[in-house]
Amino acid sequence: MTPHAGIRHPDGTEASTSEVLLVEPSTLSPARRMATTVLRSRELSIFLVLVAVTVVATLKNESFLFSADGWRNFWVNPSLLLLLAVGQAVVVITRNVDLSVGSVMALTAYLTGRLFIDQPGLPIVAVFAICILAGAVLGLVNGMLVAYFNVPSLVITLGTLYIYRGIVLSWAGSDRINAGDLPSDFLALGNKAILTIPVLTIIAMAVLAAVGYYLYTARGGREFYAIGSDPDAAVLYGLNVRRRVLAAFVLSGALAGLVGVLYTARYGTVSSGVGSGIELQAVAAVVVGGVAIFGGSGTVWGAAIGAFLLVTINRALPSLGIEDFWQRAVVGVLILGAIVLDRLLANRQARKLAEAREMTT
Repeated sequence: MTPHAGIRHPDGTEASTSEVLLVEPSTLSPARRMATTVLRSRELSIFLVLVAVTVVATLKNESFLFSADGWRNFWVNPSLLLLLAVGQAVVVITRNVDLSVGSVMALTAYLTGRLFIDQPGLPIVAVFAICILAGAVLGLVNGMLVAYFNVPSLVITLGTLYIYRGIVLSWAGSDRINAGDLPSDFLALGNKAILTIPVLTIIAMAVLAAVGYYLYTARGGREFYAIGSDPDAAVLYGLNVRRRVLAAFVLSGALAGLVGVLYTARYGTVSSGVGSGIELQAVAAVVVGGVAIFGGSGTVWGAAIGAFLLVTINRALPSLGIEDFWQRAVVGVLILGAIVLDRLLANRQARKLAEAREMTT
């Protein structure tokens, strides 16, 4: 099974590589083969859209990319959403969703500030470790409720979204953590760059590479896809579905905890409203990036490109003079288009596979 192909039989099972080859005639012209490859590679398609948006915005306003602030913002602004999208993608691949990441992010962001204020001299590495662990524990709660009580993840994480946000509101109240409360070395992480690439982006890319490599090469990574393709068949095959679903939610929570720390370093101020609504942006990035909302196909690379595209569009459209309403409408069209395209391609491939099987019998 090729987990990144996203090609299924009519009964929902993944198509094998040999079956895919049966429906890919070698007699196609080079131009048509290239067009087919682009259309089937959702990641490449989304990347080309990202390039097109960037080029148009830069032609309209050169400072969009070719300036110190423009270059830095192009890389650093999507970094936090990228990390959330990576964790969300793994959860969605298992046919679940995590709507609590924004609240987890807010809780760990405020925890970051309190640690520096209440425990002066605490090493920055220790703060990172504590907040990532805190996020993982919150993700573990989600995972246990979903995996062991068989409650739909949409319901569970919608509930924990409000519970975790309520904890933040109760804990922080009207209190606000300011940059003056935080160590200068920690705040420097939000602005520091290596070879013009922001450190926050380097961290996000390192996490992306690690998770993407694991999903693509490790047996455990392939099991995530198998579970998302057909959970019942995965159980019959002997896969530990509960453990994998639990791991997906723990990863999502841990990355949300990391985002909470990086948010504090990036902006220097934290209030109880941090991360409100960002969980929907994370889901949107995943869907736009080609991860099937019904699980079993897609990649974290596509989710990362989707995060870059959404953030870049939000930056580019105002520079093109497009009103706020249409900015939101464009994002909505992208989400609907991604879902419709996914279903059309899946149905098209299913028909071709059925025809191929008839021809070989």
